Amino acid sequence: MKKKRVVVLTGAGISAESGIRTFRDSGGLWEEYDIMEVATPEAWERNMELVLEFYNQRRKQLLEARPNAAHHALVDLEKGYDVRIITQNVDDLHERAGSAQVMHLHGELRKVRSTLDERLVETLAGWELKKGDRCRLGSQLRPHIVWFGEPVPMIGPASELCTTADILIIIGTSLNVYPAAGLVHYVRSGTPVYLIDPDDPGMAQIAGGTFIRERAGEGTPRLVRQLLEQAASIEK
Repeated sequence: MKKKRVVVLTGAGISAESGIRTFRDSGGLWEEYDIMEVATPEAWERNMELVLEFYNQRRKQLLEARPNAAHHALVDLEKGYDVRIITQNVDDLHERAGSAQVMHLHGELRKVRSTLDERLVETLAGWELKKGDRCRLGSQLRPHIVWFGEPVPMIGPASELCTTADILIIIGTSLNVYPAAGLVHYVRSGTPVYLIDPDDPGMAQIAGGTFIRERAGEGTPRLVRQLLEQAASIEK
């Protein structure tokens, strides 16, 4: 029997439990940095060293972080479902937990790309990218991140993927950042939608959705057990 497809949309809340600092929460990165000075094309042109240092520190932090219970639960979900993850996060915690299908909307922190040809992407060996580090074409390498003001190349494929969902799970995202927040509108009418978050980020826009008011590390394993039990009962 063909497995049902579960599309999972994850945001900063799932990574925060692994110690990854978020932008919006109290004590978050926006309080320490002016986002326009570290995460825009203009910032890169104006002060490359500051931008490189910002992402170097985030990369160093990521290498010290570990996947949490929510990441591992989504791997377990693959036992009974065709699981596809769309993440707004730039970390690789889903992959390190073992998830097989992960789509990154906003780029990947551990990857860098050519400033001459954006198709030239490579994985950084360590945590530090320096001025003068160049691609094989001779141009400066930059973080493989979608900065504010840049298009989101993967939003089209992500939208298409959402139309194929039999179940949609949303974990740790405010549903306020577009275009990612608009993905919920591509899910077919009548598709079960679950939102896991300790706060209510906007369930009003999800008709008939189930809100699980828990942290990702608590609510995700619980929901996964429930869905796997459902899948097992159907197989019987």
